Amino acid sequence: MSSNLRVVLWPYLLACVVSILALCAGWYWLGKPVPLADAASASHKLQCASYTPFAKDQSPFDPGFRIRPEQVDADLKLLSARFSCIRTYSMTGLENIPAVARKYGLKVMLGAWVNANPLDTGKEIDALVKSANANPDVVSAVIVGNETLLRKEMTGTQLAALIRKVKGQVKQPVTYADVWEFWDQYPQVAPAVDFLTIHLLPYWEDQPLGIDDALAHVAAVREAFGKKYAPKDILIGETGWPSEGRQRETALPSRVNEARFIRTFATMAEQHGWHYNLIEAFDQPWKRTNEGAVGGYWGLFDADRQDKGVLEGPVSNLPLWPRWLGLSVLLMAAALLLAGPVRSARSALLAPPLAALGAACIGVWGETSWVDARFFGEWVWMGALVLLNLLVLVWALLGLASRQGWRERLYGWLHLRRAWWLSMAGFAAAVMMLAMVFDPRYRSFASSSLLLPALVFAWRPVRGPVNELKLLMAIVVVGIVIQLLREGFENQQAWCWALVCAVMGVGLWRSVTRAS
Repeated sequence: MSSNLRVVLWPYLLACVVSILALCAGWYWLGKPVPLADAASASHKLQCASYTPFAKDQSPFDPGFRIRPEQVDADLKLLSARFSCIRTYSMTGLENIPAVARKYGLKVMLGAWVNANPLDTGKEIDALVKSANANPDVVSAVIVGNETLLRKEMTGTQLAALIRKVKGQVKQPVTYADVWEFWDQYPQVAPAVDFLTIHLLPYWEDQPLGIDDALAHVAAVREAFGKKYAPKDILIGETGWPSEGRQRETALPSRVNEARFIRTFATMAEQHGWHYNLIEAFDQPWKRTNEGAVGGYWGLFDADRQDKGVLEGPVSNLPLWPRWLGLSVLLMAAALLLAGPVRSARSALLAPPLAALGAACIGVWGETSWVDARFFGEWVWMGALVLLNLLVLVWALLGLASRQGWRERLYGWLHLRRAWWLSMAGFAAAVMMLAMVFDPRYRSFASSSLLLPALVFAWRPVRGPVNELKLLMAIVVVGIVIQLLREGFENQQAWCWALVCAVMGVGLWRSVTRAS
């Protein structure tokens, strides 16, 4: 072995080992199991869970959609092992719910969907009354409307009259369900119900709260309502925490945080003798269309009806982390093999961590895309960003390599178009920053999609169209301050996005300076 080869080989091998270990540590950190006290088991059932029958490929908005009876049967069989009852939201297509619930020993809080259309509402109410009277042994309560006042589809007076009408036709207790603040805003509704059903979702509050503060908030509101509306009982009709999605101030969605919230809340509720219903039984991906990624991931089980570890046992934010690790290592190895031999000891130390960083960013973005993407256009956008990362990674690695033959030609093709890659990266950053400034509520932070291009172009600035790059830089840099002020300075995801955009801004500025 020549001395020159030895000078390059040993640093290269050392850098490869360190980079692979860093990949292992990073993915394990994302997916490591966290032990928590159990909330439910085969011998200890929780009270109630919200149930909607849609599988991951189903939506109530699909034309001609029909609920599959075998799906309902399998769902209630699964839920009966952990819960004593379920809560439903509509009668349409769910007329057989009480019969299936009886089969598995479940009680049902039966709900009717009440909206601004009198015809639709009338059909729902008629079906609700009929089912409640036909199944008095299973239907424990009826719920006339869900967040109808929140959606402004009825006045408080109209809703109270409808509740009283139903009370005259059924023997079960009658209630209405809405966000807790709306009970105070519409005081005419409370006298009409037998008990109040309040929704307490700290993640969606106007001032979102982290887990510990969220649980204290739930307790405070429940205690206040119990005193204010006594002797009527209070049902916490919805409470829970999302397992995926964007952070809102200190409210961070994750499987571990969902488990912490649910398990601590269940213990607290049982200690205080509260009645409650958890939202929700199964992840509902169709909700992402209206609520962003976070809307589809409030389930205690995923959309495939697999246990997410929310109720018992150790819980992982990323159970499939070994798979993502394997893909990252393969991508890193493929990138290094494509680039070929490095040209110096310095390149030997830089190439493996650069390949590992690129593989990690693409892996994290791939996992994020799997969670977030809702329709074809979003998949195209996310795929375009993966392609951009690959092009930038190969270009940067070939720049460190001792190129010959086809590698030299490939590098020449990429290098000739390097201003395109910079413009694409700057454009993507500007578009996503504008979205985070003007319409952020349901958008996830896309830090992993641009970290690699930002670092590469800050390190290796290129000449590009000056005026266009200045405009992109201005949008990205000014947006950093605005989005941080909107998101709050305790939002770690916002800070990560801000740092990535700051590095992108440096890359754009250096490129503008170089071209001037």
